Amino acid sequence: MKRQFVNVILAICAVGMLYICYHSIADQQDFEAEVKQREADVKARLMEIKDAENAYKEQHGEFCGNWDSLIVFIKEGKLPTVVKQGILTEAQMEKGLTEAKAAAIVNSGNQAEIAANGLQGFRRDTTWVSLIDSLYYNNPERIKYYKNKNSKFNPDEIRYIPYSDVKDGQKKEFELIATQGKTKSDIWIPVMECSAEFETYLSGNSKLWAREAANQREKAEGLNNFPGLCIGKASGSDWNNNAGNWE
Repeated sequence: MKRQFVNVILAICAVGMLYICYHSIADQQDFEAEVKQREADVKARLMEIKDAENAYKEQHGEFCGNWDSLIVFIKEGKLPTVVKQGILTEAQMEKGLTEAKAAAIVNSGNQAEIAANGLQGFRRDTTWVSLIDSLYYNNPERIKYYKNKNSKFNPDEIRYIPYSDVKDGQKKEFELIATQGKTKSDIWIPVMECSAEFETYLSGNSKLWAREAANQREKAEGLNNFPGLCIGKASGSDWNNNAGNWE
């Protein structure tokens, strides 16, 4: 009888240990999934910033280093788009016509020259469309991303690092730098950098978050990499065309 009692106790202990092990593994898997989700959301936000910065540079000749100005540009800015009608034939191109030359002839209004070059149906008109609609609201990739999150792009949030307010309730901004950099050929060009360190988005009340951030920082610094997620590069002379450091 005593042996049976001991066996029952041992069986209960074994089941308890299995239960603890199962939940420990499940909790770790959930945590790793959450880390990946946070990283994905920070990367997505950085790519949204990259799109806005590239559009800003196209129109202003430099990148924007001020969040307020960049957000106003996103809300009110326009993007040029070319409406195309007609295409150049091989025969026309063999005669030396290019898109630019053909557009110049059509825009001149010289009907004789237009007819002589067979450009009666050729049009290249530039129109301006809403930047926020083009880059965010009507962009299939952005639509899919926000649909999965059951939310919508908010330009006022673009400056903030996702999940940075989990621990202390205060949202933290990405570090944004816009400056000039000299190439290896001694040519000055506009450059930008936008970044978030591991500790800003890998934060929480559990010690697991602090350990995860510390481990990722140690690994990055060991490889002489930025300790977080970053697009662009504002120092040195080897520019990366605003690529992400994860690409």
